[in-house]
Amino acid sequence: MPKISIMFWCFLLLPLVFYRSQANQKVGIFELKKLDFSVKLTNYGATMLSVVLPDKNGKLDDVVLAFESLKDYSNDSVYFGAIVGRVANRIGSAQFSLNGVHYKLVANEGKNTLHGGLKGFSDVVWTVKSYIEDSHITFTYNSLDGEQGFPGDLVVSVTYMLIETNKLAIKMEAKALNKATPVNLAHHTYWNLHGHNSGDILSHHLQLFGSNITPVNDQLIPIGEIAPVKGTPYDFLEPQEIGSKINELPDGYDINYVLDPSSYKNLRKAVVLRDSVSGRKLELWTNMPGLQFYTSNKLNNVKGKDGFVYKKHAAVCLETQGFPDAVNHPNFPSQVVKPGETYLHVMVYRFTAA
Repeated sequence: MPKISIMFWCFLLLPLVFYRSQANQKVGIFELKKLDFSVKLTNYGATMLSVVLPDKNGKLDDVVLAFESLKDYSNDSVYFGAIVGRVANRIGSAQFSLNGVHYKLVANEGKNTLHGGLKGFSDVVWTVKSYIEDSHITFTYNSLDGEQGFPGDLVVSVTYMLIETNKLAIKMEAKALNKATPVNLAHHTYWNLHGHNSGDILSHHLQLFGSNITPVNDQLIPIGEIAPVKGTPYDFLEPQEIGSKINELPDGYDINYVLDPSSYKNLRKAVVLRDSVSGRKLELWTNMPGLQFYTSNKLNNVKGKDGFVYKKHAAVCLETQGFPDAVNHPNFPSQVVKPGETYLHVMVYRFTAA
């Protein structure tokens, strides 16, 4: 039997001893730790709460944004650290047709569906299936037919794994039981490699291995085209500061990149992110075709952990994914999972400092 231990949050980050879901499950905090590398998570939304890493001088900092209280997570509109789904990102007009059946979803961003609807996977209590502190934790969730308008029963699991002393892998799986359904899970952590309470990320250097994007309309819904980044503010094929061209955009970056093929154990290299002050570097590989690059444009004086107030551009999200609104664009890679099939989404982070 795997070792299972639940440490209820009794300090500032989640001051309540525990919170019971409608299913009478307890929400807890769980730590994965190897030497100076530690990750804290909760089964509320299968959410990542902190990542503590040394800088080039050995100083430890928490490099992800998070809330201070459980109440804030239950009313979250920014998806700090959560697993989002059943379909991450946006579905235009909150509807789609599949196998001759028209499905109307729950709209939660104007007339569109964002990150699974009003109560997506980020707002449910997951079950802890297995937990070994220096190795991994697995959360599971059973999504029912008709949940937020999506068809079919879906069994979902997310595993966070520490590999060596500087790698974090995330494996998201989903199995459709009785109906074909779109599935597009994403990990929605906000990164600031200088420290979650250090200000903005505009001086971070980013290299993003995507030669194309999927352009969007004024509601951030893809128009169905694939366009090159060359000669545009979206070109990060060579490393450069995130803030170098951000003023050429109306609000900041919030766009899906089409990742270029590469080979690392069948994964694509997606991103290299570096903070020159701390020396910390994040590298990310994935098996997904897309990545949403988001510069936290909608953060507006959000009170976070340790009492710090997060402002616009306080972090960057690097959400590997299928293409947004793919269920309404036949030319995009399909996200439909048929009964008996298994959806698999892998992310591998490597952290260094120099």
